[in-house]
Amino acid sequence: MRHLLVLCLALTSACAVAETYRWVDPAGRTVISDTPPPGRAHSVAKAGASNGNTDGLPFAVKQAVESFPVTLYTSADCVNECKQARDLLNARGVPFTEKMLQTPEDFDELKALVGDAFIPSLKVGKQSFRGFESGAYTNLLDLAGYPKTAPYGSKPAGGLSK
Repeated sequence: MRHLLVLCLALTSACAVAETYRWVDPAGRTVISDTPPPGRAHSVAKAGASNGNTDGLPFAVKQAVESFPVTLYTSADCVNECKQARDLLNARGVPFTEKMLQTPEDFDELKALVGDAFIPSLKVGKQSFRGFESGAYTNLLDLAGYPKTAPYGSKPAGGLSK
C-alpha cells in the first residue's frame, strides 16, 4: 500500500505544471515567485512548462548559455577542422555563435583573444582555445556545464554573427 501511495505522489508531482514569474519590483529588486506579479511590476517574464517555451532549451543549458556563451571563430578557407568543431558543438547540443573572420578588426579581435589569428578558435565564457582539439573543447564545455550529448530532437546551433 505504501508503494502505491509513493507512486501516486510521484506521478502527481511529475504531472503538476509549475509556473514561475520573474519581475522587478518598484524598489528595483528582482523577484521570482509562483504567484503573478502585482500591477506595478516591471520586466515581467513567465517561465515554466505551460508558457510554450520557445527556445526549448533545458534549464541547465540556459544557465550555461547565460554564464558561459560559446563563440566559434572560423574563416572561409577553414573547411575540415571548422566542420569538426561545429559537429562537436552540435553533437553536444551546445548553442553557439559562429563568427567568420572577414575584416582586419575581426582578426585583431581574435589575436587579442588567443594571441594570433588561428582558426578555428573557441571561446567559452572568458576561456578560449586556439585550433581544434576535441579533448580541449570537451573540457571547456564540461567545466561550463553544457550537456554531454544533445537532447533528442535538438536542432543544430550556430549561424554566422554579423
